Amino acid sequence: MFKSVLIANRGEIACRIARTAHRMGLRVIAVYSEADAGALHVRMADEAHPIGPAPATQSYLVADKIIAAARAVGAECIHPGYGFLSENAGFAEACAAAGIVFVGPPPAAIRAMGLKDRAKAAMEKTGVPVVPGYHGELQEPKFLKEKAYEIGYPVLIKAVAGGGGKGMRRVERHADFDAALEGAMREASSSFGDERVLIEKYVTAPRHIEMQVFADAHGNAIHLNERDCSLQRRHQKVIEEAPAPGMSAELRAVMGQAAVAAAKAVGYRGAGTVEFIADGASGLRPDGFWFMEMNTRLQVEHPVTEAITGLDLVEWQLRVAAGEPLPLRQEQVKIGGHAVEGRLYAEDPSRGFLPSTGKLIALQWPSAEGVRIDTGVEAGGEVTPFYDPMIAKVIAHAPTRVEALDRLAGALERSVVVGPRSNVGFLAALCRAPDFRDGHFDTGFIDRHLDSLAPKAEGLDRAAVAAAAAMLLQAEGDTIARRNGDGPQSPWDIADAFQFSGHRRMTVPLAADGEAVNAEVDYSGGLAVTVGGETPASDASVISAGDGYYVLRRGRQTRVTRRDLAVPATHSKSDGAVTAPMHGKVLAVFVDEGAHVVRGQRLAIIEAMKMEHTLTAPVDGVVETIAAAANEQVAEGATIVVIKPEV
Repeated sequence: MFKSVLIANRGEIACRIARTAHRMGLRVIAVYSEADAGALHVRMADEAHPIGPAPATQSYLVADKIIAAARAVGAECIHPGYGFLSENAGFAEACAAAGIVFVGPPPAAIRAMGLKDRAKAAMEKTGVPVVPGYHGELQEPKFLKEKAYEIGYPVLIKAVAGGGGKGMRRVERHADFDAALEGAMREASSSFGDERVLIEKYVTAPRHIEMQVFADAHGNAIHLNERDCSLQRRHQKVIEEAPAPGMSAELRAVMGQAAVAAAKAVGYRGAGTVEFIADGASGLRPDGFWFMEMNTRLQVEHPVTEAITGLDLVEWQLRVAAGEPLPLRQEQVKIGGHAVEGRLYAEDPSRGFLPSTGKLIALQWPSAEGVRIDTGVEAGGEVTPFYDPMIAKVIAHAPTRVEALDRLAGALERSVVVGPRSNVGFLAALCRAPDFRDGHFDTGFIDRHLDSLAPKAEGLDRAAVAAAAAMLLQAEGDTIARRNGDGPQSPWDIADAFQFSGHRRMTVPLAADGEAVNAEVDYSGGLAVTVGGETPASDASVISAGDGYYVLRRGRQTRVTRRDLAVPATHSKSDGAVTAPMHGKVLAVFVDEGAHVVRGQRLAIIEAMKMEHTLTAPVDGVVETIAAAANEQVAEGATIVVIKPEV
């Protein structure tokens, strides 16, 4: 077994690998960018080394820097985690050339499965069923559009080198194909340096089911059962579970055999995931699934497999990389209970799931039976726009699926995330959604039920603001009492709206999420607060932070501070102003000053946390100002385009 490992990654997966490596007695070496100098994975390591500026292209994606760090400290192996360089065959080869073991499959296997078109062709030769579509070399847009028409709509455009939903577009109509192809190719080029795509038929009631496979250098290959990853949004997984609801022993055996055959066909070694699309319209069946792709690395959702099998997949990776045989035979792999994982992201469901950045004011996790938290951040840390916005993975394990969903929902509802907005309430709502609990779902489930799952941006939550106002006034009163001590108090020092006659009432000016509001306070019968007629919400959690308070209620977060009347209240911009909805990078601006635009017309594209967001014209009018240029980094709220509305 190795004595040391360098983890070529960051965040929760780096922390996850470090925990197992420490348990196995390995010296753990971390690398970090300038943005991660104080990160949790750095402090967990035995030693850590800087590798460059915050952008991943200048740090975590620079193979030479990582290998140089490994050689400098004498690391015996490099674990790439997932993302970044984990599926980069050139990096695996560079590790070998430097005399360092790459904890992953051989470069040839990465290449064979790394490009979706080649992987599908290889699987067809192996006899593994493949989704109908086009995965050839010709990439001329007109030709691809013709192939889409031949396949029949709806179709999926998918990046050949892609993963994680990047470079993927679902197209319902022939007329929409050109714009979808343009966006998919641009996103694919940005994410993977390869703009090529394939076209495949979209299965109308798709279930996304994947098999965890493992192979060693001694010719052994097995599967560790399946995971269901059908709950997705924008083709990115949101909730994963194991085993898959509705999975029969017969289908598990057939799908498992296909997955193992796929791994053996490319000379695989280590941990991998073979992903299938299944037709769930009439229930899962052995003749209703097709190969989609193979991920040649550890998956984000691997904890649910660990929960039901009782195995440590990172330990297996390290042992296989060290030349040991697989610890178990196929018949020894068991399934115990049910496990569900929710991906907790820094994003705002009430604003179309826009990424949310900033300091984590408070972060508290529940301690409960069967609940596991995998995270790479702590309170006081920062969610930056440079990397994936995942805050944590919350995993629940129980004897049955219903119990596991209840445990996960309860854990999410007791989690406290303050600062950046998060999807914690949305995840809990998913766990409690009746159709999902009954097993009636596919990859389109979230889109179909979004109105009932995601909190709405329906204006200020005044009951939440009132709760913060009550705590603010109580805290100010306590401060005055402590200052005065036990001595005599002047009535003018008591914060209770004292006056010689009339009702003891006052108005307190507040700012709630930047909006000017007033709290009406009545001290006649004790402290009574209302905001816009709403009394303090009893189901709100109020957390003090610096000069104000954060209120968590029903999946929403509201920040409340005292408003200084000497400072003019902020006003919303004119209807023609288009601002950045989050921190990010301007990829393109499609209009010029003086151009006439119509409401809904595409103006610009901003990229944040690996996802593209299109900005459109809010009104008909003429472009008066363009305040940002392509490749420029912009802050949330920054003006991008100003349109002079038509009168």
